[in-house]
Amino acid sequence: MLVTLRVLDDVPPLRCGRFVRAFRETLSKCAQRLGFRVVHYSIQDDHAHFLVEAQGKVCLANGMKSLAARFARCVNRVFGRVGRVLADRFHHAVKRTPTEVRRAVAYVLLNARKHFRQRRRRVPPVVLDGASSGLWFDGWKGRAPPLGWYADAGRAREVATPRTWLLSRGWRRIGLIDPAEVPGSARERRGPTRRTDAPAMAV
Repeated sequence: MLVTLRVLDDVPPLRCGRFVRAFRETLSKCAQRLGFRVVHYSIQDDHAHFLVEAQGKVCLANGMKSLAARFARCVNRVFGRVGRVLADRFHHAVKRTPTEVRRAVAYVLLNARKHFRQRRRRVPPVVLDGASSGLWFDGWKGRAPPLGWYADAGRAREVATPRTWLLSRGWRRIGLIDPAEVPGSARERRGPTRRTDAPAMAV
């Protein structure tokens, strides 16, 4: 399941070393609870994306309530502010096929490349986004990308290991993820040539 949290306009940009490092510590305390797991994430200036596994609506609601509250408290603590942080409730989209899940994984882990291209109108450099869980991802095509800003290779793992077939193995039938991909590009939208969209349990 792909989940997005957006912050209010008066919140400082989230993609800074102080917040990224503080949020990793926060996430490590809530990435896994009964029936809910945060498997991947990426932080952008005004929003964050998460790939989560949830065993039903109640587990999703409880897990996201905890995650959103901790996220908001972390924002206020790091930036020395008080009051509301999130612009609205979380948005989510269930991914039910290997193709949908592969696209969601690429979208989350390579989201910074998408925004880089939109802002600067040029091809982004191929580096591992330090404001994401890309360091723990083992599905890169070829070598893992070189470390980017605040990747902190020696840190402890802050995300849960996937347990569902779709997020652990199923998406790999479509093909590993090239770190040079740009989510939303024409090539990415065309998708892979192999057809393996057998229905599967929702992520």
